[in-house]
Amino acid sequence: MGKRLKDYLKKMEHMEMENMTEEEKEKVMKDLLIQIGFFQHERLIHLIVTVIFALLTMLSILGAAFLQQISMFLLTILFLVLLAPYIMHYYLLENGVQKLYTYYDKLRIL
Repeated sequence: MGKRLKDYLKKMEHMEMENMTEEEKEKVMKDLLIQIGFFQHERLIHLIVTVIFALLTMLSILGAAFLQQISMFLLTILFLVLLAPYIMHYYLLENGVQKLYTYYDKLRIL
């Protein structure tokens, strides 16, 4: 999904919005709203997954601190390793959707 969002952002970036007719703007705006909906849904799912992993990471840190077992330390490391890519992907989705909002606003104003 990250590659798809990046590709769509490039497409929107290279689009010459100022030279479009009203019909072309309307068509692009409709497509943009559909894409925003898809990316918002993906963003929500990844927010939920990221929050769950963050909570599990915090619980494993507490468990490792209190139980002081090697298995809890390994579980904590595993959660931290998995949490980092989830945060980076969510960051990409969040910023990408915000950028799509600016393109929509720009089309609406022109």
